[in-house]
Parts: sequence; C-alpha cells; structure tokens
Amino acid sequence: MAQRRIGLTGGIATGKSSAARLLEQRHGLPVLDADLYARQALEPGQPATEAVLERFGTGVVSSSGVVDRRALGAIVFSNPDQRRWLEQLVHPIVRQRFDQELMRLNAMPAVVLMIPLLFESGLEGLCSETWLVDCDESQQLQRLMARDQLSETDAQARMNAQWPLERKRPLADVLISNRADAAALNVQLAAALSP
Repeated sequence: MAQRRIGLTGGIATGKSSAARLLEQRHGLPVLDADLYARQALEPGQPATEAVLERFGTGVVSSSGVVDRRALGAIVFSNPDQRRWLEQLVHPIVRQRFDQELMRLNAMPAVVLMIPLLFESGLEGLCSETWLVDCDESQQLQRLMARDQLSETDAQARMNAQWPLERKRPLADVLISNRADAAALNVQLAAALSP
C-alpha cells in the first residue's frame, strides 16, 4: 500500500503547529516540519547562513552569532525581491531534507509534511493529499500580533507575503477549521484521518 503523505498547510498563525502537535501526540504520526528545516539551514556555519550574512551584513546576526530571524524577517517581509532571494536559497535545502526524511520513514503508513508555503512553492507533488488549517483572517491577524508581539502593520505585512486563505481554500483536499479550541480542532483532524 502506498504511503499516505498529508501536506499540512495554512496561513501564518492559523494553527498549523497546533494541528501538527495533535497529529503527532494524539494520532502517532511523524511530522516533517519545513520551518524547522529552514531554521536549521540558517544555523551558524551553514553555507546558507554565510550567504545571508554576505547579503545582509551583521545587522541580521544576534549577539550569540545566530541569524536573528526577527531582523531578517523585517527585511524580507517588506521587500519581495529580498524575500524571493531568501526563498531561492532556503527552499532547495528544505526540499532535500524532506526527501531524506521521507526515505528514512518510507515504511510508515502515514507521514505529515508541515509546509506553510505548500501551494506557493509548488510542493503538492510531495503529498498524496493536502489539508489546509483555516480560520478567519481577523483571527489570524490577532493571533499573529499576539504570538510574535507585532504591530498590526508588521503582522499584515507577514500575512501579505503569503497567498491569502481564500486563494488556498479551493486548492486543498481537506479544510480543517481552527476557529474554536484545541478539542474541536482534534475532532476535525480525527475525522480527516478516518478512511
């Protein structure tokens, strides 16, 4: 039987990480996290880190020598050309990690691939099905401002860097509403997992 590969996506601050945690902890599925792989690509000493430092300078490095994701985000979320450059640098590294992990986990009946930019990056081909964690855009904005301590303007800029949820909804095989609490979210995940 072919492996079930669930592409888990959504907008920023819609609850992808919450859904992934539930799928991992309550349903026992391994979760491959594109954001984690992107962070690892920018760890000290990595080739991508050196390229970022060369392009943006020491202003994007924290006192401990780590890429300051907040400082880098301030640049790339306000400049589409810089964001595209960073994506072209990091996305191939993330794709390679997915390929490695999928090979390692090839005996598992199901795997979750958490990819925030699944549709934007054209990575649907990695998945046997796509799930969109969905909420109202006003909820998304409020969650993002609270989670990342951002102004409304900065939060909106980060949301605008991704496709809007209304563009993603028709592309997804399954819509998972995250407009309520974790219990309601888990009920929907369990239903989506049922054959």
